[in-house]
Formats: sequence, C-alpha cells, structure tokens
Amino acid sequence: MTTIRPFLWFNDQAEDALDLYTTVFGDSVVIEVSRYPEGSPGPAGQVMTATLRIANQEIMLLNGGPLFEFTPAISLFVSVASQDQVDHLWEGLIADGGRPGQCGWLEDRFGVSWQIVPTALGELLGDRDPQKAGQVMQAMLSMSKIEISELRAARDA
Repeated sequence: MTTIRPFLWFNDQAEDALDLYTTVFGDSVVIEVSRYPEGSPGPAGQVMTATLRIANQEIMLLNGGPLFEFTPAISLFVSVASQDQVDHLWEGLIADGGRPGQCGWLEDRFGVSWQIVPTALGELLGDRDPQKAGQVMQAMLSMSKIEISELRAARDA
C-alpha cells in the first residue's frame, strides 16, 4: 500500500513540536519516536524522527539541523466544524511565539504554516447568489482568524 505523509524538517525542535501538536490536537497519537545514538550526526538522545497521527493523518518530524527552513508555500490545512474548534486550534498553535496570518493562515512558533478553516467558509463562499458569495469573500479577506458569525453577517448584509 502506498502512503503519503507530510515530513517536517526541524533544526532541533522536533520534540517540542511533537509536544505542542499532541497537546493542541486532542485526537493525536504519537506512533513512534527514534533518538540519535552515540556517534551519529545529532546529539545522542535527541529525537531524530517522530511520527504522529492527527485526525487520521500521519506526520513525520525530523531534527535534521539548520539546512532548511519552513515556508508558507507549504501549509497544513485543518478543516473544522465549529468556531470553538477554530478558536482552540488557533490559540494553541500561535501560543508562545506563533504568528497570525491572513484568511485563516498562521505560523506556529517553529515556522510551520497552518490553515485553520471552518467548513462553513466553503458553504458560504458557495452561496448561489454571487453577490452574497462575494460579500463573504470580502469579509474573509479582511480576517486573520476566520470568524463564522462575521462571515454569516457579511452574507446576510
């Protein structure tokens, strides 16, 4: 069976990222953690790789050193059903040095880009009335964290 997993390269913060992601996402599970042995490129005992599952998606983490940095050109898209879920994930992922972006995007403190998007956004943008859909689009473009009540108010204006 073929599988595809996002693979996130950290300098030396994979274990901290693992802790954050498993704390913020209540349905997460750590599948495997391997540590650098003596005589390897990384400090002995430091996490080398880790695999976790969030919402049935496996993600691999690596402490690979400072060769690469994250870019918002790749992001992890999280679709949620409620404003409470948006708020919880948003606050958890920007805590301790993360940065809010525009239109539901954020960068966590490690530089990983996330999109926290309520399913209501797609429904509202898909309104059969093009004017209402356009009003929703304009409201979304003015937001950082997506606020469902504000999207609905824009549609109904």
